[in-house]
Amino acid sequence: MAHPDARGNPCSSSSLPAREAAEQALWRLMSFYDTPLADLDAAMAADPAWALPHVMKAGFLLSLTEPTLAREADAHLSHARALARHATPRERAHLQAVQLVLEGRWHAACRVWDELLIEHPRDALALQWVQLWDFYRGDAHGLRARPARVLPAWDEADPLYAHVLALHAFGLEENNLYPQAEEAGRRALASNPRVPWAVHAVAHVMEMQGRFEEGSAWLRQHQAQWAEGNGFAGHLWWHKSLFRLEALDIKGVLRLVDAHLSGDALQITLQRVDAAALLWRLHLLGEDVSAHAAGVLADWALGEGCAGDYAFNDVHAVATMVAAGAHGQAEGWVARCAERALGAEDARRTNHLMAREVGLPLMRGLLAFSRGDADEAVDLIYPVRSGAQRFGGSHAQRDLIDQTLLAAAALGQRRALGRALVNERCMAKPVTPLTRHWLEKLALPEAAQA
Repeated sequence: MAHPDARGNPCSSSSLPAREAAEQALWRLMSFYDTPLADLDAAMAADPAWALPHVMKAGFLLSLTEPTLAREADAHLSHARALARHATPRERAHLQAVQLVLEGRWHAACRVWDELLIEHPRDALALQWVQLWDFYRGDAHGLRARPARVLPAWDEADPLYAHVLALHAFGLEENNLYPQAEEAGRRALASNPRVPWAVHAVAHVMEMQGRFEEGSAWLRQHQAQWAEGNGFAGHLWWHKSLFRLEALDIKGVLRLVDAHLSGDALQITLQRVDAAALLWRLHLLGEDVSAHAAGVLADWALGEGCAGDYAFNDVHAVATMVAAGAHGQAEGWVARCAERALGAEDARRTNHLMAREVGLPLMRGLLAFSRGDADEAVDLIYPVRSGAQRFGGSHAQRDLIDQTLLAAAALGQRRALGRALVNERCMAKPVTPLTRHWLEKLALPEAAQA
């Protein structure tokens, strides 16, 4: 017999305490206030025959993009399969989707969640997870379209409504619909100030529009809501660092790195990727960040079997190795990524295509840059620039590619390409101190006019 959850979606547990604990876990997944693990354990204890909490736990573990957690996630999925005869079709669909994620078949998983949302538009779990893996896959259309399809079915009084609206805001931003994205993000926060994803969506708008001082003020305005007790804090500190970097406030960036993007603040790969991305940008500007980069690498799970799991993370790992001066380690990492992506094992993994099309050329370009061969770096990186969203991340994160191309153009013979990239940048947003830096490094006559 099916029992409705808080939004009327069918679930198989008759235990109210179990359903309430799962609902609390869902809120944590969407709000990032602490992890959902304790709540899911409580749901399992309240109803040991309910499969969904095991699926939710597996999905959360896999969402961290930590290869070392795959075995634990697999164990929970095995437990869920043993309980699946009691599950509703909706719950079995979630089980199928998370199993596909475990197998690396992210495109197929997102198709399952998409079908779930067509049937159950108020399934917040499906929406949260499909947007997350749309982001990991670089599916900008999905980021915009899926929240837009379901929002009309939501009641603004629902406690999760503001979180759904925030997902919509981010999807709009990643499709360059900046005024609409900012309006949706601000509306979400007016409904509920404890929605870090909405703060994040508006910060992305300001980043893309070159509003770096306003962006810093925006994050400071909402800092009390996101800086403590929230798993998203590290990423928002990264955004604040980007705003300071756009102002060429290098000392300010390094203060933020030391306080919020190093040492014990880095607990998972997603946080280390943020630190890596920032340190690489500083490296391109000529800052010696080798000690910082070595510190990031020291606790990064880069053991046997981790290379080639997710191309986006692999690129950032290689950038950190290069910035740390660990060139041999970087060469070995790229070789292992290539062996996995080009081999026959796990041929259906979404990541293998991502690595072949984008990740491996980028990593090889970083290696060329590290050897001082700036022109080869350009030759490797520029051809994949236009399709780089296929290896995941946001526009702001993938700006690492343009920053690397600008640095390589300034060091080598490809000044014409550097001019073209700066022209594109100047047409997209006001000339910032960071853009002016590249104008000067490229010795472009526009530098005097900017």
